[in-house]
Amino acid sequence: MSDIYILCVEDEPEVLDVVVRDLADLEDVFPIEMAVSAEEAREIIQEMKERGDKLGLAICDHVMPGEKGVELLIDMQNDEFTRRTRKLLLTGQAGLEDTVEALNKAKLNRYIAKPWDPAELLQIAIDELTTFVIEHEKDLLRYMGVLDIKRIQEVIREKGSFSDS
Repeated sequence: MSDIYILCVEDEPEVLDVVVRDLADLEDVFPIEMAVSAEEAREIIQEMKERGDKLGLAICDHVMPGEKGVELLIDMQNDEFTRRTRKLLLTGQAGLEDTVEALNKAKLNRYIAKPWDPAELLQIAIDELTTFVIEHEKDLLRYMGVLDIKRIQEVIREKGSFSDS
């Protein structure tokens, strides 16, 4: 069975640690990978692809040395493997033009301003991962312990079973 990962991309190690800590409640079911640059994120995504895993949620800073976060998210949208990944831009510095570009070209799912509320970040991650799992997984039961149980139960009731298989 393949894993569904969360990828956090942030060039400041202290901020990256805080994001991962805020998402720790999800890590038993959704392993978290960390990258400090768009280049490192691409390497991690390639490894996931080779293993046959999935990337359910990408949380990406915008202002990073080298390639900007929005550029990475646009490339992810243009790649078959990461097109369905739920995409979050987490930044305090993206201007309106960059944000509009992310919304339009990267099909950005959420924009979160820094500093963020830890409980809100966790809830947004749960919401986005619930959407991903409902849209792309057959066995929803394994996710009920950490995701939006009401939404998952609704889907199970609609389908009339616990699994499509």
